[in-house]
Amino acid sequence: MDRERVRRARTEVRHLAGAGLDWVRLSAAASEVIGRLVPFDRSCWHTVDPGTVLFTGSVNRDIGCSGTWLAEHEYVVEDVNKWWFLARSGRRAGATSLATHGDLSRSARHRSHEAYGIGDELRASFAADGTYWGAAGFLRDSDRPWFTEEDVAVVAALSDGIADALRRTLVAVVATGVVPADCGPGVVVFDEHGTAESVSAAAERWIAELVEIPAPAVPGESTIVQGVAARARALSDPDARPLAARARVRTRTGMWLVVHGTPLSSSSGPTRDGRVAVVIQPAGPFEVAPLIALSHGLTDREARITRLCVEGRSTRAIAAELRLSPYTVQDHLKSIFEKTGVRSRNELVGQIFLQHYANRWEEVSAAPPGWTGQAAPEWQ
Repeated sequence: MDRERVRRARTEVRHLAGAGLDWVRLSAAASEVIGRLVPFDRSCWHTVDPGTVLFTGSVNRDIGCSGTWLAEHEYVVEDVNKWWFLARSGRRAGATSLATHGDLSRSARHRSHEAYGIGDELRASFAADGTYWGAAGFLRDSDRPWFTEEDVAVVAALSDGIADALRRTLVAVVATGVVPADCGPGVVVFDEHGTAESVSAAAERWIAELVEIPAPAVPGESTIVQGVAARARALSDPDARPLAARARVRTRTGMWLVVHGTPLSSSSGPTRDGRVAVVIQPAGPFEVAPLIALSHGLTDREARITRLCVEGRSTRAIAAELRLSPYTVQDHLKSIFEKTGVRSRNELVGQIFLQHYANRWEEVSAAPPGWTGQAAPEWQ
């Protein structure tokens, strides 16, 4: 490994973290940095919800794979180098050729795309301070040499810096969109094979707002929605480890959505038949707040103090709630201000809560009858 080149690459990544980029532009810039050290032919990038490790965004460059395929091979099919495993294991990166001891056909993922001229794959998970923020796959065509252990080590060395940069993208862009008053929760119903049986108009509208490049051919093929559906199907398996089928997702305009999946019961009784429903709706502050706290690098205690500040609690009240001295609370507030880039509680609530937690709503005049609680006009 050329340590000097890797050191310069890590410095480049640190500069990207402070550039205020959205995650799509960040992934393109980081790909260039990696490509100079470890050449590849195709790539894909994904953001994830660190709480549930489900996809929240997707960018494919010269790769064509459906949301169904991606969800199946990441969350259902047993295989080497799953992104969530690389993140949780601390390995951060791995090549298919190395994991299969030179027999690529031992990988179900490779067998499924071998016919498209794809050879070896180097996968990377990006985790910082134990929190998993995103993943990428770098692929070489079948006529190219396989990735080496040195290639894997180089990408792994960049993982924490890229994770920090991805973490910062969550708060780098302020929400500009509004939640349409006439667009409530959307619903997608999937059969036991992962095929969408029905998609509501509201679901189509929300899916169009998700960051998925290229956009899914049909709404039901959304990578994000399919990932949640795959997790929901696993909830029907009594032997499966219970993990939430839920992802907090930021849209193109910076709004926050919650995508939630649940198994459905058979119409003839309580037995589950593999069908699932996925509900997409605007996220509430209590759902987004922990994620924003993580993205600012707040500790658990700092996150609790921030929440109490948002609730309007005084320093003395916060101290009593957490059984701390007022001076200790003030020290924590100083650290919170430094990490979030504000100078007072008012700025903390205004710039952090209002810009990132609270949803934007249309003017009341645009709301449908009954939305504001006023009596509907009498029928003529």
